[in-house]
Amino acid sequence: MSVSTANSPAEQPATVKIPFEKLVTLLESIFTRHGVSAENAKILAQNCASCERDGSHSHGIFRMPGYVSSLKSGWVDGAAVPVIEDCAGAMIRVDAKNGFAQPALAAARALLIEKVRANGIAMLAMRRSHHFSALWPDVEPFADEGFVALSFVNSFACVVPHGGHSAVFGTNPVAFASPQKNEPPFVFDQASSALANGDVQIAAREGRPLPAGMGVDGQGQPTTDAKAVLNGGALLPFGGHKGSSIALMVEILGAALTGGFFSGEFDWSGHVGAQTPKTGQLFIVIDPERGGNTMFAERVSQLTALVREAGQERLPGDRRFVTRQKSLAEGVTISAAEYQRLLGLSAD
Repeated sequence: MSVSTANSPAEQPATVKIPFEKLVTLLESIFTRHGVSAENAKILAQNCASCERDGSHSHGIFRMPGYVSSLKSGWVDGAAVPVIEDCAGAMIRVDAKNGFAQPALAAARALLIEKVRANGIAMLAMRRSHHFSALWPDVEPFADEGFVALSFVNSFACVVPHGGHSAVFGTNPVAFASPQKNEPPFVFDQASSALANGDVQIAAREGRPLPAGMGVDGQGQPTTDAKAVLNGGALLPFGGHKGSSIALMVEILGAALTGGFFSGEFDWSGHVGAQTPKTGQLFIVIDPERGGNTMFAERVSQLTALVREAGQERLPGDRRFVTRQKSLAEGVTISAAEYQRLLGLSAD
């Protein structure tokens, strides 16, 4: 594999730049090496490499050891073939069969879009699925096709309800995507917790403290120690009761409505190394043309322009698109240590 290297003052390679497609190929080889079917591996590798390409480091190659350990433990079926159920005029159910969420979405995507075009709106309810990535890659492609898309997914219990003493919710993100006129789509992906769990893991690995107000330790006391949050502690919801309400909503939409597990309901204790939560996910996709506004994308662009004029210099997704263009032009930059770790996983 051809990579370019940036050297530290000691002339040791500090980072490597990998062409995006070569990174996809490397990740694909890791997935297939550890029991993922060729079709599923291609989808997962594209997803993970895209997160790294766009600077979503907490959901990019940082996650690869967790994918591998979950597969090795037998907790998740990398070769699962999802079952699609056409259950109503504007609704699809998908049983991911204990597999990853992205291949299940890919399997149902054509039918979902067909229903959106026919009805103006459609929902996809997914259960028994493992989502271990960022949520924005799931919804952004719908906006590229001119649709508005929302998605909700719950996770493993690591967030205490507002005023509570034990973890009930996952980080429970919500993602939204909308087309804009002559611009990349407006996309946001935000957890209902004060911080994403992946960011806590990275802080713990690097020995950095967390900002105040992010989490509590095993005794329920406020802490900035990332390891204390991960080892018996928990994250807090963002905005107190507001984030807690959103987390509860995500449990209802992502699990209760889909037939998936709540964040604290599944038991992975018998699978040492399991890290991928087995829960549920809901998609709502809307065709704005059916709303009677033929200038929808232009109107969205007008609104985001007003937000910038009011003083908000950067909208959600802006940095991601800038990083994407740089990565595609120059290669995806990762540390030399991470690159070696990936090579090790591919040969494991």
